[in-house]
Amino acid sequence: MGLKKRSKVSAEFSMSSLTDIIFLLLIFFMLTSSLVVPNALNLRLPGKSSKNTPPPTTQPNIVKIDRSGTYTFNGSPISLSGVFKKVREIKKSNPKANIIIAPHEKAPNEKVVAILDVAYQFHLEATITDPK
Repeated sequence: MGLKKRSKVSAEFSMSSLTDIIFLLLIFFMLTSSLVVPNALNLRLPGKSSKNTPPPTTQPNIVKIDRSGTYTFNGSPISLSGVFKKVREIKKSNPKANIIIAPHEKAPNEKVVAILDVAYQFHLEATITDPK
């Protein structure tokens, strides 16, 4: 009686095809992530100024934010919609105008971002001072 041996199925797993796929995915995500541009605010922090830059000839427009989140524009209290209107007027009179944002160190971040958003909407340069 001739009995044949049954061939056992190997329980081993081939990792070579899996590593190929992982490397291809890694290369794909590395290439696509370098093409993605984040949607961020154009923020310029105060720092050392260049010696070639002439001093500004106009008064700076300063928006202060106190610890409770209220705004003052060039020394007078104002609401966010008032800041919006003032910035629109400034932009009409001087297209290259800029504003300085001076927040208190305990000021809510949402209030600072709201002013940055207004500056972004009107394409103004906004500089944030060191919180005090």
